Amino acid sequence: MTLIDALHRQGTSELETVSNNCGVDDWGLGILLSDHRIRRTVSSYVGENKEFARQYLSGELEVELTPQGTLAEKLRAGGAGIPAFFTTAGVGTQVSEGGLPQRYDGDGSVAVASKAKEVRSFDGVDYVLEESLRPDFALVHAWKGDRHGNLVFHATAMNFNPLCAQAGRITIAEVEELVEPGELDPAQVHTPGIFVQRVVVARDVEKRVEKRTVSIGGAPHPGAGLNAPEGA
Repeated sequence: MTLIDALHRQGTSELETVSNNCGVDDWGLGILLSDHRIRRTVSSYVGENKEFARQYLSGELEVELTPQGTLAEKLRAGGAGIPAFFTTAGVGTQVSEGGLPQRYDGDGSVAVASKAKEVRSFDGVDYVLEESLRPDFALVHAWKGDRHGNLVFHATAMNFNPLCAQAGRITIAEVEELVEPGELDPAQVHTPGIFVQRVVVARDVEKRVEKRTVSIGGAPHPGAGLNAPEGA
């Protein structure tokens, strides 16, 4: 949030974002979205943002919906220097066959649709070709970090932050605790400093739960209290 707030104050617009979600209506990437700073987004989980749905359906926002695991692998592959890979996720659907609406016209018709992707068979199983991602900038949040950019993430922050940090051409990390080089146990470092170009200290970090589910009486629901999928 520290880096997103700074980007918002800077006034940057025409952004293309790559994130598991696009924040909620008044938090995270949602503050950029509400000010129409984002023109296009690559995401997988977008169900908690009403303004996102409104902009998408009205033709104000272009959206490339991507299966969550595929999105993670696109980032990992990009950071590893792999330009593309094959996966079974999406085979036989519009993900591989094309036709997914990416941008609507103001009248509700499809202005831009996804294109068909290459499908190949290996050992009798079909796979779809997915291209990797190399964003110009990666904004990540870490629990601890040193001045050389070595980072340690906490709990579910491990889901996407390390992948984004490795994929970004320029990675900027906000850390809750900045320590001196040598204080972090090398065996506990999740992202080596070679992938990080900037480090800033995040003060008074607010960590929200996107959607909290509880049950009244009886045994708790299996999903009670779980966070929605976390983006980076």
